[in-house]
Amino acid sequence: MKVGIVYTSITGNTEEAMKIITQYMRRYTGSCYVYRVEHFPYYELDTYDAIIIGTYTWGNGDIPHEMMKLYRAFEDCSPKDIVTGVFGTGDQCYSQFCGAVDEFRDMLYVHSSLAATLKVELMPQRIDEHRFDRFVRIVMERVNSKQGITV
Repeated sequence: MKVGIVYTSITGNTEEAMKIITQYMRRYTGSCYVYRVEHFPYYELDTYDAIIIGTYTWGNGDIPHEMMKLYRAFEDCSPKDIVTGVFGTGDQCYSQFCGAVDEFRDMLYVHSSLAATLKVELMPQRIDEHRFDRFVRIVMERVNSKQGITV
């Protein structure tokens, strides 16, 4: 089972969330590859069983510029068999809290097998741990069900 985690981070909050997700993911598979979005090998997109996307939100709910290539790759490729999850960090003082997560969610729902989303207020806290665990568990349950594996 091959899982990719593709992320971007500007303040370090999304990167911290990615590290927590990676720890939980490694409980399920040894084939978990982590990429900053600018280093992701897009030509290998359809070789993954699951892709987890991590993004911050820019401006008033926008996807960061550096994530648009990944966004378009899913739109253009429509890899329906790939299980996806999207997470992000943001500040609830903005009207579009984690708006980039919502934008990815809506697109991934159409172009992949979207399993879960997760929004985190600013820097991940210990109180968020159970939410990270559940996020990863839901993604992996979807991957396993697509492969006919019961846990």
